[in-house]
Amino acid sequence: MIKRFLIYLSVILSVTACGFGGPDKPKNLISKKTMVNILIDARLIGSAPFTSKQKMEDKGVNLNTYVFEKYGIDSLQFALSNEYYAYNLKDYEEIYSKVTDSLEKLKKTLKALQTKEEKEKKQMETDSINALKTKDSLKADEFRKKKLDYDEGVLIKPVSDKTSQSRK
Repeated sequence: MIKRFLIYLSVILSVTACGFGGPDKPKNLISKKTMVNILIDARLIGSAPFTSKQKMEDKGVNLNTYVFEKYGIDSLQFALSNEYYAYNLKDYEEIYSKVTDSLEKLKKTLKALQTKEEKEKKQMETDSINALKTKDSLKADEFRKKKLDYDEGVLIKPVSDKTSQSRK
């Protein structure tokens, strides 16, 4: 009898502990759109290199509370909203698919920008090298011309030639 009672009690406690209805909708539930933005910002801050995080902290930014302050929420409101959306799996999947899509799009945009900057840098280097080559070739042409003038004996006319011509 006691054994049966303990089994029934265990089953009842297990069922009531799991709950049937899930978490109630919080009064100050964060909208899906805002939740997406919060998760994107949190991911970006979380993935920042240590040196960037250190620079932000040196500027007075508290990384633990930055996202909450930016969206005017507190950690409890975020936790309750996150719990609610996590229980409603379709909403949570929708939120996370938007977060993933946004981060992938940002990654592609930044990669394209990086490629463009690298091309511009290479073009500037090529232009600089070509400008130097042109400048050097002009100097070489001038040198060759002077050398030809020298070889032909067309240097500066001696002063004695001018004076002798003026006497005539």
